[in-house]
Amino acid sequence: MSAVLEIDDVSKRFRSGGLLSARTVEAVKNVSFTLEADRPEVFAIVGQSGSGKSTLANMILGSEMPSAGRIRVHGEDITDARSARQRIDFMRRVQPIFQNPFEAFNPLTRIDSYLFSTARRFRDATGAKAQEALADEALQLVGLTIEEVRGRYSHELSGGQLQRIAVARALIPQPDLIVADEPVSMVDASLRMSIVNLFKDLRDRLGVTIVYITHDLATAYYIADRLIIMKSGEIVEQGPAKAVLDDPQHPYSRALRDAILPPDPRRAHEIIAG
Repeated sequence: MSAVLEIDDVSKRFRSGGLLSARTVEAVKNVSFTLEADRPEVFAIVGQSGSGKSTLANMILGSEMPSAGRIRVHGEDITDARSARQRIDFMRRVQPIFQNPFEAFNPLTRIDSYLFSTARRFRDATGAKAQEALADEALQLVGLTIEEVRGRYSHELSGGQLQRIAVARALIPQPDLIVADEPVSMVDASLRMSIVNLFKDLRDRLGVTIVYITHDLATAYYIADRLIIMKSGEIVEQGPAKAVLDDPQHPYSRALRDAILPPDPRRAHEIIAG
């Protein structure tokens, strides 16, 4: 059984402070998990601010290198130095979706130009018609069309529309893995359900594995197949999402669950929808 992603005993240390007061902060400590290629899933990494979840996401995306351990995508070790061509090949397979859709797009750049440049860079679409066709195909997967975004700028669209466009942009390269870092935290409560349902649909229709980074246990309970809960850089609990959150064993997991989820966690969709 091949793995789309292997995190093997990964740690990340940062140096902080001045020359005389320098200290080492271990943001991620000995994290391991595997996502199988033949079992697409939504895999949630849950934790509060400072838990190390975003640092881990950055290492999966290759924007941070681990201090120890190995990260493999389809068996290829991405912790080693890579050429520009290898980086492009990696980005075809692994795509990010970031927290703030308003920061993902330059307000002076037309939204459709982002989609066209992604089609050109990752799908070798050299003509305008080919780029537009790929952009429209991806937009339709998230409930939009090219006509709805053609020639428009980010300030002309809602946060929910922009986040859907960010998802469409990530889908154009036809990735195996999407890393979504707090993708609904900046979206209005009334739109969160549509975004999280979209992730479930992409898993089922396209077979895309989604690493879902969040502090929100309600959305993790609702959409995740499996999860890990992180505290101070370490995994304190892991397993099937509903089993873990229905009956958490670690005190930190219980505290998170009791602070956020209702007494019956199966009502999590009510919290997501506001």
